[in-house]
Amino acid sequence: MLKALYDYARRMNLTLPAGYAEKTIKAFLCLTKDGHFVGVRIDEGNLFRCPDIGSLANGTDKSNLLVEKYSVVFPPEPTPKSRFFREGMKDLGGMEPLAEICWKALEDPQCCADMATALEQHKVKPMDRISFLVESTYLVECPTVVSWWETYRQQFQKPVKGEEFSLCLITGQPTAPMATVPKSTGLAVVGGHSSGDALICFDKPAFCSYGLKKSANAPVSEEAFAQVKIALDTLLKDAPPLAGMKFVHWYDKPLAKPSLDLLPPIFGNMLSEEDEEDEEGEDNLSPETEQAAIRQARREADRLVESVESGQAVTDLPNRYYILLLSGANGRVMVRQFTQGSYAELKASLDRWYADLELINRHGTRPLKPVKLAARLIRLLKRQNSNKKVFERLRDELPGLTTPVFHAILHGTLLPDSVAVRALQNIRSQMLTEESDGKDLMVPDPISCQWLKVWLIRNQKEAFLMPEYNPNHPNPAYQIGAMVAVYAALQQQAYPDVNVTVVQRFFASAQQTPALVLGRLAKMSTHHLAKLEKPAAKAYEARLADISARIGEIPTVLALPEQSLFALGYYQMSAAMNQERRERYAKNAPAVREENEEE
Repeated sequence: MLKALYDYARRMNLTLPAGYAEKTIKAFLCLTKDGHFVGVRIDEGNLFRCPDIGSLANGTDKSNLLVEKYSVVFPPEPTPKSRFFREGMKDLGGMEPLAEICWKALEDPQCCADMATALEQHKVKPMDRISFLVESTYLVECPTVVSWWETYRQQFQKPVKGEEFSLCLITGQPTAPMATVPKSTGLAVVGGHSSGDALICFDKPAFCSYGLKKSANAPVSEEAFAQVKIALDTLLKDAPPLAGMKFVHWYDKPLAKPSLDLLPPIFGNMLSEEDEEDEEGEDNLSPETEQAAIRQARREADRLVESVESGQAVTDLPNRYYILLLSGANGRVMVRQFTQGSYAELKASLDRWYADLELINRHGTRPLKPVKLAARLIRLLKRQNSNKKVFERLRDELPGLTTPVFHAILHGTLLPDSVAVRALQNIRSQMLTEESDGKDLMVPDPISCQWLKVWLIRNQKEAFLMPEYNPNHPNPAYQIGAMVAVYAALQQQAYPDVNVTVVQRFFASAQQTPALVLGRLAKMSTHHLAKLEKPAAKAYEARLADISARIGEIPTVLALPEQSLFALGYYQMSAAMNQERRERYAKNAPAVREENEEE
């Protein structure tokens, strides 16, 4: 993992010099060449390359130099940190006249008081970073700072006692290991500390081994780790948070086009109305406009992979992908998962994922639109009326589930059984509480049904599932689900304003103990059929008889796989009947319009 990040930084030319970090500076104290304080300049968030002593600044006696927090530079009473800051400024002043001007201003009590008052008037907060501007020159950008800092910082880079030289884990070269490594930023939204988190740390005896002390357990050179840090910081900036982790990924070769990156369409964190499968007004949408980007990316990736398999030379095809799932905990970077593999294998795994997910939409008109993994994981949470702070719930309720789901998607492996359990719980809760909108039959949540379909195909080797209803499916549970869907449609047509529907009363029990429920539903259906006109009643009778012939003996109890098949049978039959309703409406609509015009 460290070597992959190191190589990425070198390839992308991201490297900062050792002992530097990019930081924002809130305010600059402006001085003249005569040392007079003339005001404060507020910066708008630009990044400056600043000297950085890493985690040593977290102690009680040392601070960063030239750029530090307002509370460190101007404390109410002098502190070891403030004295350390001034000593560094004085030392630099021996080489750089502008630094000497700043040091003398800090030593002048009146000038120091004026600067502190001006910072307060500009509402600079104690934790905001400040620095100095002499005439029109930023002190931190003075050329002299580079040579001074290269020498001055060596006093902080002492090797671990008894371990003068070790082989660097990253480069394999002999090195004096860093005692502490600088912290990486970007994990604050997933449990990390605002000041950063350490990727390597051995501050507890439990983290040490073979009698080694601290960094000797994982020796890395300062120059090599500087590249690892900048690579990780850069990747974390654009990494989406998901279920309490950040999804970091890169390739070993630059992609010729952004569309060749296969991972964001699945693992991105953006949610939209489409992710919630709100398909009202779907007739105005076309598959060409909705899925063009994803299809184009997959076609281009197909061509690249096929060209390699056929022996053609392709210069822009990455050989490998790398994925890190990261979170923060107590100031440490927690690596939840690190996986890597070939681009061709990734393409094959994602194609299988799309194929296993394929399912007709609730209207029976076309395949479901693709959604992000965040929207899918939401379906595995306990259903709530108010779905506030949903990403916090993902982090708290699915801590051990997200990582194996990632692995299953990336490698085409089995899903945890808890995926099916949670998806069924979501469906049962939905069917108990929701009601049809009166236009179409109410169906189980489509995304929850997709979870069940993937789980059945991979874990149960289910070979008869199709995107739409399969009338020849041999499992009785699947056909029982379809039959219950027909009973629900029959009641809705006969009694559209009924208070409690068949679905609300019997869906959960029919899914678990069908032998106890189907008899009651069959008896109720005789009353519902009597309310319909003869052609409609005959159509329902024929459909029920056809399904009944495929069921055979009704099971007493359904286990988890059969309950999942029941839900899919119900969903797909409901979608098929919704499609028939729409087709009948479209066919009759012209005749209805003509009658209205004649009237």
